[in-house]
Amino acid sequence: MRDTSVSLSGVRLDNPVIPASGCFGFGYVMSEYYDLDILGSISIKGTTLSPRAGNPLPRVAECPEGLINSVGLQNPGVHKVVSEELPKLRKVFHKPVVANISGFSIDEYVEACRVIDGAEEVGIIELNVSCPNVHGGGMSFGTQPESVAEVVKAVKEVVTKPLYVKLTPNVTDIVKIACAAEDAGADGLCLINTLLGMRIDTKTRRPVVANKVGGFSGPAIFPVAVRMIWQVASAVNIPIIGCGGVSTADNVIEMMMAGATAVEVGSANLVNPYACKDIIEALPSRMEKLGIASLSDIIGAALPR
Repeated sequence: MRDTSVSLSGVRLDNPVIPASGCFGFGYVMSEYYDLDILGSISIKGTTLSPRAGNPLPRVAECPEGLINSVGLQNPGVHKVVSEELPKLRKVFHKPVVANISGFSIDEYVEACRVIDGAEEVGIIELNVSCPNVHGGGMSFGTQPESVAEVVKAVKEVVTKPLYVKLTPNVTDIVKIACAAEDAGADGLCLINTLLGMRIDTKTRRPVVANKVGGFSGPAIFPVAVRMIWQVASAVNIPIIGCGGVSTADNVIEMMMAGATAVEVGSANLVNPYACKDIIEALPSRMEKLGIASLSDIIGAALPR
């Protein structure tokens, strides 16, 4: 019997597979495809303090081995998520969820996290620091160690549940950002978010996405994610949720060997709605073939000794 269970800051997962925020909605709509309780957890759609209509259309551009999206955090706002979306999910998923929270000021982050922290369905809060700071010249919170530390410290004062910080790869040194989050009190990290990308329509000579640029995700970014997870895991002492281009059970194992404790699956769900189910079902046989008795034993196996 192969042991696929892992633990994130005291939250036990039957397996390390988590559908990533933005690629699984609020989860419950996916229950028509399979029993969601086979999942380790679910990272729900990115949520903000106030409702957001999102960016203008078109929002998506296909690419070889991936896609670019600029949805713009469309969501009904944290109060409706707590009162309407999470209760719907609770009917079909009976495990703690990961709540992905975004904000455009420290006050917004703090209040949204305070509200979501009170939801019984939530086990972990995932802080998306890739948003622009409207009070800091529009620069993303996640690109400067100081701004990451500031928002983490502020949020930690109002939440009781583990706080994981989702890091952007669009920085010069992600290790400095990760260490700043850890020093500020983060309980864990999640990396990587999408890489910035662009497609141009050669007929119209205009960007395909209305927002011009968007987040590039998919299998093409997997090696970048593995490299960054390995670098960060070598420098911090808090758990990491790995993400970026994961589409197979072998990808999960590789990312865990790089230092991830759990793994989020994003764009693969848009290609194959059964992607997470397929990965979970394939894990035991891949573990057996690789001589792995417990997934917990391979976390960080490739790190410097």
